[in-house]
Amino acid sequence: MDEFDIESHAEVDLSEPVLIEGLPGVGHVGKLAAEHLLEELDSELVRRVYSRHFPPQVSVEEGRTQLACAEFHAVTPEEGRDLLVLTGDHQAQDNEGHYGLTDTFLDVAEEFGVETVYALGGVPTGELIEEYDVVGATTTDDLIEDLEDVGVEFRENEPAGGIVGVSGLLLGLSDRRDLPAACLMGETSGYLVDPKSAQAVLETLEDLVGFDVDYGSLEDRAEEMEEVVRKIQEMEQGSPTTSDEDLRYIG
Repeated sequence: MDEFDIESHAEVDLSEPVLIEGLPGVGHVGKLAAEHLLEELDSELVRRVYSRHFPPQVSVEEGRTQLACAEFHAVTPEEGRDLLVLTGDHQAQDNEGHYGLTDTFLDVAEEFGVETVYALGGVPTGELIEEYDVVGATTTDDLIEDLEDVGVEFRENEPAGGIVGVSGLLLGLSDRRDLPAACLMGETSGYLVDPKSAQAVLETLEDLVGFDVDYGSLEDRAEEMEEVVRKIQEMEQGSPTTSDEDLRYIG
């Protein structure tokens, strides 16, 4: 296998598409958001990207294995712009891999005529929150205006330390290709998987791009996580009503 392998699964014509990236990160916000899009909208697998920089493992589903990879799905919603959605279970394990994979992802995006890139992720607050703001970063002044129009906040020196991994490099390397790019980051505690933050990011993206999805399953997951948080809080307060048995599924 080459260092970066692109496997073709289907050819589709997309109209003025945008790239939506949702890989694992803080609170799994971007991954949850991208996977929800694929669950709610008709999509087609078009490319898989393999790399020796992914972890040395396979996933197993109903006895069948799949080598670690990232996937591109084409989405042509009834409303709004066409989407090329990038998802996966892993990011690269080293700096060289992050750069090489992100360049490869942008090669695929350009092959499908992508005009704008949106990376999705979370920005940690370090505490549990009730209201979920979305923080932005972009490569162009025009995108700042577009994002501010839909309620995205731009805060000085936030996120602290910048944006790491594929989400950050998509902005940096897209800029070098003169491809407009933005990162939408939902506030999240950073402690747990956060469906509410993912929904806040998706609602913002919905206003930007124009698709229409139902959020019922994300809201159900959010209720499950709220129950987890409640039990954690009970444990911290020494409540006798919560046992280790109740918390077996947290992880």
